[in-house]
Amino acid sequence: MTFARSLTFLRSLLFMVFLVITVVPYAVCCILWAPLPLAWRYRLTLGWPRLALWAATWILGIRYRTQGMERLPDGPVIILSKHQSAWETLYFAVSMPRDVVFVYKRELHHVPFFGWSLALLSMIPIDRTKGRESFEQVVRIGGQRLREGRWPVLFPEGTRVAPGKEGRYKQGGALLACRTGTPVIPVAHNAGERWPCACRGRLDKSLPCIIYKSRGSRQPSDKAPKAAGPRGARRAGGFETAYSALMLADLASCA
Repeated sequence: MTFARSLTFLRSLLFMVFLVITVVPYAVCCILWAPLPLAWRYRLTLGWPRLALWAATWILGIRYRTQGMERLPDGPVIILSKHQSAWETLYFAVSMPRDVVFVYKRELHHVPFFGWSLALLSMIPIDRTKGRESFEQVVRIGGQRLREGRWPVLFPEGTRVAPGKEGRYKQGGALLACRTGTPVIPVAHNAGERWPCACRGRLDKSLPCIIYKSRGSRQPSDKAPKAAGPRGARRAGGFETAYSALMLADLASCA
């Protein structure tokens, strides 16, 4: 094993230890402040994702930059993102101007400490065993969260997919957008190149996260939507440049 790989392994190990020793006491705190209003609980709970991102930066050496934040509207939106690692879930929680809610399988509530804390945040847990009914759960609960002023975050491929690969896009996010008439923000990033599924952090790399928005804040019912800024994506490294067009075309097809 080379020195660089040994150093990467040690940093990754230190990072995982940091996550474990911080998540347990933080989860206990989350349970203790459960009687507080939801907005307070959400803000307090964000402390742990902030800690995790801080540790990813200073222990693993992962740096990142974001483009397109100025395109985020001051109103309800649905975020449809690529899902390559755990990094983007932390990023969305701490970086969006509104409270975000994730769609996830309900079984996560049974994970000790982490799942218990998650259950207190009133997000969008679904029962995947229900088949197509799970899409209706996304629409029903997601619509309620939008009315509360929160932004749903969905990963249309349903699971983590390695960079350069493409999974089968599911319709939950598109149905939610169509049924509620809510604009969509497609997000492309290359987090999986810096934080792979195996959680082996790569050192001293920048992590561009490109946020796209359809031109003119198009609604899901608009025809022939176009993605904004593909040349900007190529300048940032060329990753997933067609993602915005794919997502918005999928929304147009359900109109």
